[in-house]
Amino acid sequence: MASKSRPAPAPEHVLALFGPTASGKSAVAGILRERLGGDVISADSAALYADLPIITAAPAYPARLVGVVPLEADVSVGEYQRLAHAAIDESETPLVVGGTGLYLRAALSSLELPPPPSADERARWQGEYDRLGAEGAHALLAERDAAAATRVHANDRKRVVRALELAAAGHSLAPESDRLWSDDTRVPTTIVVLDVPVEELDRRIDERTRSMAAAGAADEARAAWARPLSETARKVLGLEQFATPPEGEAVDAVAQATRRLARYQRKWMRRLADVITLDGNRQPAEVADEIVALGRERERLPRH
Repeated sequence: MASKSRPAPAPEHVLALFGPTASGKSAVAGILRERLGGDVISADSAALYADLPIITAAPAYPARLVGVVPLEADVSVGEYQRLAHAAIDESETPLVVGGTGLYLRAALSSLELPPPPSADERARWQGEYDRLGAEGAHALLAERDAAAATRVHANDRKRVVRALELAAAGHSLAPESDRLWSDDTRVPTTIVVLDVPVEELDRRIDERTRSMAAAGAADEARAAWARPLSETARKVLGLEQFATPPEGEAVDAVAQATRRLARYQRKWMRRLADVITLDGNRQPAEVADEIVALGRERERLPRH
């Protein structure tokens, strides 16, 4: 009788690369992939979607969890976490790369995530928010979950609705502990953060957005926009902007939205503990060389 196959053992170590959009993560990861013989695993919520390689700046090299979800499908953080953990555990040398903070956290740690609400439950709380108004809905949240209410603004409809859903299901938007998750990864992990001055990020973002437009971002977006789209797919940055307004306006709108995202990511990365911060305002090969040297010093990365 054939023996049952055993699941692959988890890797001994994970290398994670985080940085704001346009910080050069993908280029550095591509070099590390070749140098270390590793598998790049994306931690980017937009890159998950298929048929948007230009808008999501998908890497030219093979990467796990890039372009694997159809545009009509919704994706939850919990679903992504299952995919990411499986991809990490199947790799001898996983390189987790991304700029979506929550997805990076989901990939590297073990978030306890409540199941998503039913469509009826979501509609019920959206209706309550609209009926009560922003302040009334926030007051209701304060009654049901005071800790969560301190974390969301009354005008943030999406998060107030989500907090009310969680409270109704016996959960909370506020974590039980404020301990930094980077101290509690499921596999020993080295987190490298690429820091790039905001002025240089702005320049790169403007240049990349113009390059996206020249490469056919508007055609890609219009083709996708004409199809059935899930709620999460519709939120991919650049999709609606390139699909709907004149292209000249789209470039400005996408660049502006991306600059806002980069600033948020820079603030988020400064909250991480026990990370290695490197100067990302260099050639990708220089950054990759430094990461490999650090790995050899720590005897964590392969000596290829």
